[in-house]
Amino acid sequence: QVQLVESGGGLVQAGGSLRLSCAASLSISIKTMGWYRQAPGKQRELVATVTSGSNTNYADSVKGRFTISRDNAKNTVYLQMNSLKPEDTAVYYCNAQNWDLVNYWGKGTLVTVSS
Repeated sequence: QVQLVESGGGLVQAGGSLRLSCAASLSISIKTMGWYRQAPGKQRELVATVTSGSNTNYADSVKGRFTISRDNAKNTVYLQMNSLKPEDTAVYYCNAQNWDLVNYWGKGTLVTVSS
């Protein structure tokens, strides 16, 4: 069973930065890794994804502020979040999808942005 271990969440003031990390516990072949978030009372939404070929995709709300990157050798994905806004407050979930399109999820890490 693959486990995704997230780290880096916390409390930050608006305008600040945080860096999230997520490592897969087993060495598996992963097609896409990414981050999703879920704010209180809202559905989980895509934040950013990166393929094994380093193609990236971002939600419009985070473009220009967040950067996703990946270390394929370590099966690790990072999310650098700059210029954070209160509306970025959410539980952030790491996702990994293998080449059979099976999805794995982390337990989530809370990001709180104060105004």
